[in-house]
Amino acid sequence: MPGISSAVSQVGTRTLVRLSGDLSAATVGEVRAALLTCLVERPDAVIAELTGLQVREPPALGVFSAVARQAAVWPGTPLLLSTSCDQVAEWFASGRYGQVPVLSSTAEALAAEPCDRRPSMADTLLPVSGAAAYARRLAGEACAHWRLGGLTDPARLITGELVTNAAVHAGTMIDLRLSLGRRHLIIAVRDGSGTLPRTRTGFPFDPSALFPDPSACALDPSVFSVDPSAPRGLLLVDQFSRRWGAVPIEGGKVVWAALTRPGGPA
Repeated sequence: MPGISSAVSQVGTRTLVRLSGDLSAATVGEVRAALLTCLVERPDAVIAELTGLQVREPPALGVFSAVARQAAVWPGTPLLLSTSCDQVAEWFASGRYGQVPVLSSTAEALAAEPCDRRPSMADTLLPVSGAAAYARRLAGEACAHWRLGGLTDPARLITGELVTNAAVHAGTMIDLRLSLGRRHLIIAVRDGSGTLPRTRTGFPFDPSALFPDPSACALDPSVFSVDPSAPRGLLLVDQFSRRWGAVPIEGGKVVWAALTRPGGPA
């Protein structure tokens, strides 16, 4: 069965992805990868043009709502769909395959009202021993600037762990970005290694025993990883973030974590 082809172009501040091929359970992974790669540069919107798709298995359309949910958390970019196929539009209108905005033409999607860009702070780091400490300082400054005092400790901890992981295991230049969303503070680290991170489940780690109060983590320097080979880094990220994930991209990956804003919208 033919796979999925994607043609990507920039139209102003938006990214247009023209998808073609047979959409089925066997090809949803290709669609997901193509769309997630487009999120890395944080365009105002990603527009997926579906006119060239042959929907062999309608349930596979659920991949678009899955990507839209991911994009809403990181990096906060909306996903819009355009299709001239009435049947595809009806499938989405039914809500059976998720809630994603569907427009009748690419021109209409490109003309849709742009979303507000998230406030962010970013820097590029060398993979050196001081990178994590600098990253923690940047996270602290971001929280102070955005008046997120309640997130300062976990944000510093998570940022340091993600940067340490990138410096040790990727050894490439590291792009760090902290973004302020309506519901979450998003920490994203991009590196040049395509190997996705994973926790070492065999490690006997009980976060609650070490940190019964998460706010205490900044008070005890031993919480931060000093041994680059220590397997607890992502376990800490998992414990102190609302959710986290990794997105494979061309030339590397992005690892992100979301922290819920105190008093943010429900």
